[in-house]
Amino acid sequence: MERLSFHDEIKKNKIYSSLLILIVFGVLIALGYAISFAFSPADFFLIMIIAIVISLLYIWIGYYYSDKIAIASVNAKEASIKEYKQFHDIVEGLCLASGLAKPKLYIMQNEQINAFASGRDPKNAVICVTTGCLNKLNKQELEGVLSHELSHVANFDIRFMTLTAVLVGMIAIISQLFLRSLWFRSNDRENKSGAIFLIIGIVLAVLAPLITQLVQLAISRKREFAADANAVKFTRSPTGLINALTKIKDNKDMKVSGAVSPLFLAKPTKMSNLFETHPDINKRIERLRKM
Repeated sequence: MERLSFHDEIKKNKIYSSLLILIVFGVLIALGYAISFAFSPADFFLIMIIAIVISLLYIWIGYYYSDKIAIASVNAKEASIKEYKQFHDIVEGLCLASGLAKPKLYIMQNEQINAFASGRDPKNAVICVTTGCLNKLNKQELEGVLSHELSHVANFDIRFMTLTAVLVGMIAIISQLFLRSLWFRSNDRENKSGAIFLIIGIVLAVLAPLITQLVQLAISRKREFAADANAVKFTRSPTGLINALTKIKDNKDMKVSGAVSPLFLAKPTKMSNLFETHPDINKRIERLRKM
């Protein structure tokens, strides 16, 4: 069996994520370019200004309050050192080994095995685990799960995914504003060139949100693979995370907000669709076994 280097896997996944986000930038530029030709400069700038203002507001809320929103949405409580000593001890050990600041730790009342990390940077991060995670995993398995979540913190994944979400959100807003503005558009600028760009703009406005959402999901899956590889780097063994993911395969569905669902270690529901935020668990286990 060909062995995989966790260093190479981390590097490849980061490069792939960066290339994907460039695709989102490209779609945004193409959409704006088509609209600029199809509309008058005043109309174009109005659409762009509204989209930018809404996106900046989204950035501010998402960037500074992502951890609080995530914790509140699952009704998690802060984990006391006295009651959850092993939880704190494992995180402290991993933080010392990785050079990270210790995040705030939270507990979510749910008997399914799962966890998530959130926060804008390592100094303002939180890690939340379910009670099932603490009750059903041994120390090595729990260490594997927590090292995965710390990897998201170390890789600034929340910041990266917030940027991606903002770009995708901007494209969706611009598309909607453009399509709705067609109802109020006068015909005084109609010419062959303008009509062509108008058609291109409409096609892009319809397809761009779908394309960029699919790219966003691909980025999310790549960040999960990168966090798995980074977890092996932290613990120097894939065994704990492999065993934890094997147990997670038996999870029943969890009722969580759709906005928080992508943050979890594993997909909270078993329902499969085209818009997956997580890689298939069997593929993750297979890759980990090669490391």
